[in-house]
Amino acid sequence: MSAEGWTDINLESTIEFRNGKSSPLRSENGLNPVFGGNGIIGFTDESNSNFETVIVGRVGAYCGNVYYHKGKCWVTDNAIIGKVREQCDGLFLYYLLKSIGLNNHRTGSSQPLVNQSILNSIKVKLPKEKQTQSRIASILSALDEKIELNRQTNATLEAIAQAIFREWFVDFNFPGATGEMVESELGMIPRGWRMGTLGEEGTFKNGINYSRDENGDSLSPIVNVRDIVESKFISKQNLDSVQINKQKAFPYLLSADDILLVRSASPGETAILLQPEQDIIYSGFTIRYRLIKKEYFLYLFFIFQNLKNALDHISNGTTLKNINQEMLKPYKVIIPNVETIIEFNNLIKPIFDSIQNTNQQSATLAATRDALLPKLMSGEVEV
Repeated sequence: MSAEGWTDINLESTIEFRNGKSSPLRSENGLNPVFGGNGIIGFTDESNSNFETVIVGRVGAYCGNVYYHKGKCWVTDNAIIGKVREQCDGLFLYYLLKSIGLNNHRTGSSQPLVNQSILNSIKVKLPKEKQTQSRIASILSALDEKIELNRQTNATLEAIAQAIFREWFVDFNFPGATGEMVESELGMIPRGWRMGTLGEEGTFKNGINYSRDENGDSLSPIVNVRDIVESKFISKQNLDSVQINKQKAFPYLLSADDILLVRSASPGETAILLQPEQDIIYSGFTIRYRLIKKEYFLYLFFIFQNLKNALDHISNGTTLKNINQEMLKPYKVIIPNVETIIEFNNLIKPIFDSIQNTNQQSATLAATRDALLPKLMSGEVEV
């Protein structure tokens, strides 16, 4: 696309900004999303925007975040309402704002802030023709729509897997169930099953502590709290890496079928490593759980997931909640017979493999989108 097809302009010429208002009365059955600085935080029947809207996080940790909505919505006072002017494509402007990094334009240190004055004065470059803007936006939105479809598909698969777990190991309606029950410390359980503790069934190990300026002899992918919170399945391609000595990293190498738990900040969040991956280590804010009998790793993974609320209640700390090995080791769990576990694995493993493959596809799509974004927004790539 030639330079003549683009124009340099202040952002206020493309979007009319005004501050949002305090949260309205929310309703589970509300028709309109409520946006804060961190995206949709609920729903309401009220609205303070009923047009094509670009929403910008105004203050605090989510300052500079950008969202897009077409139709009625409510924007809280933690965000700024951006009414798209008629000569512009709103979806294009959404991607444009994401590409320029509004965090770089914020003011304040202890309380970061983006205000209308800052936004109005930002100079941007965009195609003169709205049709061209729309074509660029359609390329990027097609990638995002596929990523969202993948997310919905995986959510459905995870719900199916959880339903199977509950049917088999909570309701005890599993293949071959005879209905014969025996007493245990956790109530009645199927005959042939037993009681155990997490400490008896596996070993715990806290993650590695390292400094940001460490300069070792190898580059190691590392699992941080964010990775566990964002996905239940650890994938090497999504991880940050640290430069660290191999000898120091060696005791913290993960193996296939390891379970990781967050021990602080988001205590009890859980993820697993399904496939063998080389050189992945895990950070000091996490705990690795390694099964003595590998057959039980999927079952125990579900146990940990369903224990999250309980772990949250037993976690300690004042400003930052924590869980630790001493809390986890004595925790009592039901241990099914191995034949039932093997049947369960044969049913669940393909579901989990499908989820992980879809996650990897989404990561590739996101990388493609992120690589295209600045090129499309600068006119470097023609459409």
